[in-house]
Amino acid sequence: MKQYQLFELEFHGAEPEGSRAVIDMEAVFTWKSARTGEQKSKKVKGFYDGNHVYKVRFLPEEAGEYQWQVTGCFREEGCENCEPAKEYDKGIIRANGIRFEYSDGTAFLPVGTTIYALAHQEEKQIAQTMETLKTAPFNKVRHCVFPKYYEYNHNDPRLYAFEKDTDGNWDVNRPCFEFWKHLENVIFRLAAQGIQSDLILFHPYDKWGFSILSMEQCRIYLDYLLRRLAAIPEIWWSMANEFDLMYARTMDEWYEIEEFIAANDPYHHLLSNHNCFSFYDFTRPNITHCCVQTTQLESAAMWLEKYQKPLIYDECCYEGNLPMSWGNLSGFEMANKFWQACVPGAYASHGEVFLDENEVLWWSKGGMLKGSSPERITFLKGILEELPGTLEPWKQKQWELPDQGLMSKAPEDFFKKLYDGMPKEQQESMREKDGICCGHVGDQVFLEYFGRRCCGMVRWILPEDHTYRIEMIDIWEMTRKVVYRGVKGKFAPVLPGKEGIALMAVAEF
Repeated sequence: MKQYQLFELEFHGAEPEGSRAVIDMEAVFTWKSARTGEQKSKKVKGFYDGNHVYKVRFLPEEAGEYQWQVTGCFREEGCENCEPAKEYDKGIIRANGIRFEYSDGTAFLPVGTTIYALAHQEEKQIAQTMETLKTAPFNKVRHCVFPKYYEYNHNDPRLYAFEKDTDGNWDVNRPCFEFWKHLENVIFRLAAQGIQSDLILFHPYDKWGFSILSMEQCRIYLDYLLRRLAAIPEIWWSMANEFDLMYARTMDEWYEIEEFIAANDPYHHLLSNHNCFSFYDFTRPNITHCCVQTTQLESAAMWLEKYQKPLIYDECCYEGNLPMSWGNLSGFEMANKFWQACVPGAYASHGEVFLDENEVLWWSKGGMLKGSSPERITFLKGILEELPGTLEPWKQKQWELPDQGLMSKAPEDFFKKLYDGMPKEQQESMREKDGICCGHVGDQVFLEYFGRRCCGMVRWILPEDHTYRIEMIDIWEMTRKVVYRGVKGKFAPVLPGKEGIALMAVAEF
């Protein structure tokens, strides 16, 4: 047993009678916490893996000696010594305020991409995808348990999550063990490359009937999935992709699914739900972070303040050349959206959809990257990783502008009242027009990204108790140049008047 690594017990016996998904098998692991000295225990459920094999999986998050006891269809007990984690093992990623961090407290900066049907491709395609990911910037991949049926996705997979009954209907009590071994193999291969699996549990793009399972079928499916996969540290739960397009589900049923996952995941992995039109309720206690589909990047600071949880723009349109409105961003615009998200302290996910006569588009089937944004995302990732901490929104102090006639004499709260009185649609338009994109790390770093604004000069007010060096960053050319040193207080730097420019102030200690 090793800290932060999946530990497995294996038993052999007769096939289960009745359901092969929900079996009578659980284990209790007990240990003495090295941090607090208290006795602790965790109960986990076992699962049947086919061919007379039963397994219990456990994720130890502390080093030390563990006693375990299995009950139910097996009655066994034993003792394991858990070795301390290696430097590269950091545990499960969880939310802490608006940031993510591993179990050991190390910050995690998600730089995601989407490959929906990754596990449903032939091995040659999967292997090519894994090879591409070795040199890509991505450390999180969104992919699905169920296959996807949609334009450019018309292939039937070789394996499905369940077997069928004699009437040709899916039998959730009979998992297809070959499928589950294959799915977890994909997850393990991603993890070996330092990539988290943001696993999508349901979605509407379906011709097979998985999107209209009954709630009882959903509970059995989720129970088996959690028994089998929850001890894998490199996994997140995404309840659905575009949950609001799944017409067979009510909101109460989504809440029931959410609560079932939260109650049956012993390790409390990250949990969220992805929308098409309307956001899920991110204020719910089980929801660990905001997973959103929207192009409203200018609202990042507002939503971070509102929800006080990490915010990921997991879908903000894709780089590519499809006729669909969501699938024809330029490489610059994809990179631009990453900067808009990340500078105030949120995160983004990449997607790529270039026409291909074989219907091999990265966003669903992986393969090879063709776009120009991944290189620019790598550049941004390098800057973020250099920072002394994680970014959060920077509310800049405003310069006192020269006399503007009667405008200068407006009451202090005049513009706030004006804004608050606008219709919601007009407020959103104003945020897009006037929104600034600023972030900071304490008093150590201040960063503003100007996006498509072609400024020739801007006005900053930096703290007076430090001096700063100022870097100008060109996100497309991927250049960084120190343009000022010894700056503090009021400051009006000159800019080149082009798109894709950022300024970063770094304290000189």
